[in-house]
Amino acid sequence: MVPEGRTEVETTVRGVLADVLGLSRERVEAFEDATPLFGALPELDSMAVAGVLTELEDRLGILIEDDEIDGEMLETFGALVTFAAGKALV
Repeated sequence: MVPEGRTEVETTVRGVLADVLGLSRERVEAFEDATPLFGALPELDSMAVAGVLTELEDRLGILIEDDEIDGEMLETFGALVTFAAGKALV
């Protein structure tokens, strides 16, 4: 069962990845929960991570604390969506 609002968060995450990383919409739409991100996408380097997180904060109206940022939340598309949904759907 998908929590109410998770689909909107997933759509937002896809949009942020496309916009910030300059990826095609088609490529981002093909991402599945297990799609690897950090370390697998050359576009997602440490500088881009800051841009992605800032844009997620803006678009979802959330605050991401420095101590919440770790490799696991950026490991896969599903992990990033789950993290963002956990922050946005409180």
